[in-house]
This record gives sequence, C-alpha cells and structure tokens, in this order.
Amino acid sequence: KSFLNHTAYLSCYFPNSQKTDINDLRVFWQKGDVEVVHEVYYGQEKHDNLSPKYINRTKMDMDKWTLQLLNAGIMDEGQYRCIIQHRDKGSPKVIHTSECLLHIIANYSQPEIAWLHAGELKPNEYLSLSCSSSGGYPEPKQMTWLVSQENTTYRLMRHMDVSQDAVTKLYNVTSKLNITVPTNTLTNISCLLHLGEQLGSLVSVPLGI
Repeated sequence: KSFLNHTAYLSCYFPNSQKTDINDLRVFWQKGDVEVVHEVYYGQEKHDNLSPKYINRTKMDMDKWTLQLLNAGIMDEGQYRCIIQHRDKGSPKVIHTSECLLHIIANYSQPEIAWLHAGELKPNEYLSLSCSSSGGYPEPKQMTWLVSQENTTYRLMRHMDVSQDAVTKLYNVTSKLNITVPTNTLTNISCLLHLGEQLGSLVSVPLGI
C-alpha cells in the first residue's frame, strides 16, 4: 500500500544467497504483461525500453532489491513483476521472479454533518441531516449513523451516494438521514465512514439535539 503522491516501495524479495555480482544480472520490473517500469542491465540503468509514464519516476535500491516508484498515483495501481536474469555462458537465464500488488490510499476528509432543515425544530417533526466526506480512495464500504439517547446507541444504515471525480479518480460520499425530533431527551448523532478492514473508520463530530 502507498499513499497518493508519495513514494511506493516494491520489493523483489531476492535473497541473492549466491552473492551474485550485480554486473552479471539483468533486473527488470514490469506492470502487467507489456509495460516496462525499470531496467538495470548488467549493472547499468537502461531507459530504452521503459514505458513513457515511468521515465524519471523510478529508482532501484540494489542493496534491498526494492524499486521506489515516485509520486505514486491511482493509475499506478496494479500487479508488478520483478524478473532477474543471470548471464550464464552468454545466454541470460531467469533465476528469480516475484510479484506484488500495489494499492493506493488517499485520506478522506473527516465526515461532516449538515442540517437540511430551515426554521425551528418542533417535537415529533422530521429532522433531515446529511453527512459528507470527500477526496478519498479507494471507494469506502459504507456509512453508518449513530444515534445516542441516554444509555442506548442505535445504528442506522442508510443509502450512501458515491461519486468519483473523472480527473483525480478520488471519491466523494454522502448519506442522508430523516428522523423524528426527539422530545425531552438529549440526543447525540454521529456518522461513521467505514473504509474497510485494514483502513478502519472515520467519525464525525457529534451533533447534539
């Protein structure tokens, strides 16, 4: 995983147990089956075969056998393959391949609750709220509303509207909630954006009614 516009680190996982000299190896990285991302040709960086979008965006750390992909963007997501060949009696022989999958992450803004309601609140009327968060990636799982009264918290699931910016590919999300105005009870309403198992959740500032 890499944050948007940061450096992504892709490892070859090459143990080099034979302590082979770098000058006897050809190391190249591919994305998918066609795009050449980086090439070290018997100790020398080689740029002839590179896909144009990777020129001047990659660096290879030969001590750690790790490729640095600079300014990683959403278009860089996908499967990468590292292939290492050894110059053996003149004809190169593949001695190692490995693959890694790159996922890009962009932070969503803190969810924010807005009133969709004009005028004074009256008991037992409907209260309309929306909750929004923007500028994130990947697409979130869901948005949950939390309504707390006294010692009880209710979880309410509502439809989440998702839109994706055509240029940046970042997502904006909104969910709406209609509830009756509570009488004589302090009610706190929050909304929770679920980003997925490994990314956790973001919660809004609670709204007190």
